[in-house]
Amino acid sequence: MVHEHQASNIGGPPETAATSADGAPTAVGSGGTMDVVDTIDSTLIPGWLPPELDTTRAHTARIYEYLLGGMHYFDVDREAAETALRHVPQAREILQENRAFLNRATRFLAAAGVTQFLDLGSGLPGTDNIGDVARRAHPESRIVFVDYDPMVAVHGRALVAAADPAHTAVVEADIRRPAEVLADPELRRVLDLTRPVALVMNSLLHFISPDEDPHAIVAQFLAAVPAGSALVVSHITDGGRPVQAEAAVRAWDQATSPMYMRSEAEIRALFAGTEIIEPGIVPRPLWRPDGEVREDWEEIWGLVGVGIKR
Repeated sequence: MVHEHQASNIGGPPETAATSADGAPTAVGSGGTMDVVDTIDSTLIPGWLPPELDTTRAHTARIYEYLLGGMHYFDVDREAAETALRHVPQAREILQENRAFLNRATRFLAAAGVTQFLDLGSGLPGTDNIGDVARRAHPESRIVFVDYDPMVAVHGRALVAAADPAHTAVVEADIRRPAEVLADPELRRVLDLTRPVALVMNSLLHFISPDEDPHAIVAQFLAAVPAGSALVVSHITDGGRPVQAEAAVRAWDQATSPMYMRSEAEIRALFAGTEIIEPGIVPRPLWRPDGEVREDWEEIWGLVGVGIKR
């Protein structure tokens, strides 16, 4: 998914997505119409649109890509994003703060000696992704990106092609099936699950329904890694404005992954079996800020935290 990972520029994308000569949708960016092969070596990509890609439904990764000023999205993603913006005008700022939190958490864990990262629901791993951040602290850091969107997988592999393949992989898999993710040969090739791993679930779990039991999914991933591993979570909340939040959530109703708000107690319960490090479960701007905290931090809805497996 995009996580909101992963566009390098913040700004307002154009109002319409382009179509190719045969009428198929193509991605656009802040500079106008652009097929991905204009910027990425086409030999790395077996086709701009994977045949299994459903371009009729919005996808979270591409909605985030649009909101962060990226170039890989379709009309349906833009429309969902604009609906959300009408109800939560600060949505772009929330995503910017979310990325900033992820970068701080990655630096913190890398400084503490964690050199393996499993980015679950990664979205498009663009500029300054967690691999880039971790490797600035530890050049030998190993990163696996996991997302179930075929476009994310295709472009993700191209976008990280410059990284050392012995230390990087992109896996197309559904995190709602942890056993399948953990058994993937590419994941096993890159990560040593007998050593600590940072399980990154950044803006992910609010797309898991109560029936799919996000707490059980987290527990299964934690059970597969040793003590000293980390759990990194960011999760949306209603910001104390349930009516406004519910209207924004409806933008995701027709997306591949609807959104589910959770309370602070429900988010805290995701960290069962870990020791939550200071400052605890807090709004994004308050988690170990690099400098002065923005005055409007209460408008940045959502809670984040990092736990270390006991």
